[in-house]
Amino acid sequence: MCTGRVDLAFVLRAFQKGATGVIIAGCWLGECHYVTEGNYDALNMMHLCKKLLEHAGVRPERLRLEWVGASEGIRFAEVMNDFANTLRELGPLGAAEGATPDHLASRLAALARLVPYIKLAKREKLALRLKSPEEYLQLYATDEVAALIRDVVSYYVEPELCQACMICLRRCPADAIAGGKNLIHVVDQDKCIKCGTCFDVCPPRFGAVRKISGAPVPPPLPEEARVVVRKGKGARRE
Repeated sequence: MCTGRVDLAFVLRAFQKGATGVIIAGCWLGECHYVTEGNYDALNMMHLCKKLLEHAGVRPERLRLEWVGASEGIRFAEVMNDFANTLRELGPLGAAEGATPDHLASRLAALARLVPYIKLAKREKLALRLKSPEEYLQLYATDEVAALIRDVVSYYVEPELCQACMICLRRCPADAIAGGKNLIHVVDQDKCIKCGTCFDVCPPRFGAVRKISGAPVPPPLPEEARVVVRKGKGARRE
């Protein structure tokens, strides 16, 4: 598999499940077998992922990216032995971090849920092809990633404004909106990928979808309070 297919979610999931370390090895830059230069995408992703791991409290040295050709058996053995030695020094996940595995797993799970949002928010940077590997080192700043997580965007359907038109429900790519005919819609925050489709497609005359950044999302209405009773041209909630 091309290293360009390695997703942020794969790496975070491995650490969430207790992996001591993750190494990604692929073709040398400029020698892509698939003519897609996916290894540049892997390099970009790896630097972002290291910052995310650091934010979660995981030592970034536990993630490593190496270029190894198919004929470089000796180099492959040397790289793996060196990485194994690094992991022995760090110890099991949590040992060098001063945190319990459960605590780290919880933080990593929260980050994993934000992967679609992170990829969307950083899509322009993730698509960059820089001239040299060294330039990627400065691509993502610690403060930038911290702000990205702190100011994460959420979407909320205002009960008093929702007309249960089902437009946002039908257009949501993650099937994260619960509702139906004559039923006020609710965004399932655990399923929501923060893409903003609901915000974009909600008819302006309703303006029922609110964009929330850096603040808690109000709790959803109980289902028995979500019924819209229509009377003539107007509508009221039961």
